[in-house]
Amino acid sequence: MAPELHIIDATYELFRAWFGAPPRKAPDGTEVGATRGVLASLLLILHKPGDVFIGCATDHVVHSFRNELWPGYKDDGGLAPELFAQFQLLEDLLRELGLVVWPMVEFEADDAMATAAHLFERDFERINLCTVDKDLAQCVKGTSIILEDRRRKTTTDEAGVLEKFGVLPSSIPDYLALVGDTADGYPGITGFGKKSAAVLLREFGTLEAVPKTLGAWPKELRGAERLLESLVSNWEHALLFKRLATLRRDVPIVETTQGLLWKGALPSFRETAQRLGFPDLCERIPRWQ
Repeated sequence: MAPELHIIDATYELFRAWFGAPPRKAPDGTEVGATRGVLASLLLILHKPGDVFIGCATDHVVHSFRNELWPGYKDDGGLAPELFAQFQLLEDLLRELGLVVWPMVEFEADDAMATAAHLFERDFERINLCTVDKDLAQCVKGTSIILEDRRRKTTTDEAGVLEKFGVLPSSIPDYLALVGDTADGYPGITGFGKKSAAVLLREFGTLEAVPKTLGAWPKELRGAERLLESLVSNWEHALLFKRLATLRRDVPIVETTQGLLWKGALPSFRETAQRLGFPDLCERIPRWQ
């Protein structure tokens, strides 16, 4: 069993670098600052001692099957063209860096990360889901599959998910269905907040297990009558929002465990880095194919 696998939310990394890294133009005037920022950040992982197993999930496009389910689901409205143009650029450079890339079109990067964690769970002592997206909390398992916030240098295991959200990882889709997710564009169920959703789901685990009779609800849940009425009258929306929040684990991923082993950057990375105006990154790459 290998020690650990890093699964990178590369689209999040690109957005983080877009807002955090300084702008930088290639000699031809193309904005490449965010892409360079992601590459520089990932080099920190590639410098770890021993074998490095790593895969990168990307949103090749912003739309996914979820946009067909809910018209208000997140889309590319307001996305800066200079940022969107770096989606493909980053994927190309990640491959030249020698990394496995899972570019999502029908699915989302989160679905690829969830699938990879599921597929490779038995092959690694620990899987680090490198993201801050709360959707991925549903994939956390004990201390063997954890969330890693690379910017804050913090990790969240199953106990941490329970402490942060008040529910176990398996209840995260139900929790998000009740409280909503503004980042993903669905509102949740009227009346429910983080505390009331957590109390209800700690008791019953899933939406489907919640009784439709008030007497069975937790006594400490304030405003239970109003919440039950809201849940019953918005039941179809609650199930839809849960479907939106539930990550898929059937994304087509063909790599084997050994296929995730980083063997070094491709020689073509030197030429591309030179063309884009950041040849200095080549000096920081610890291994070449």
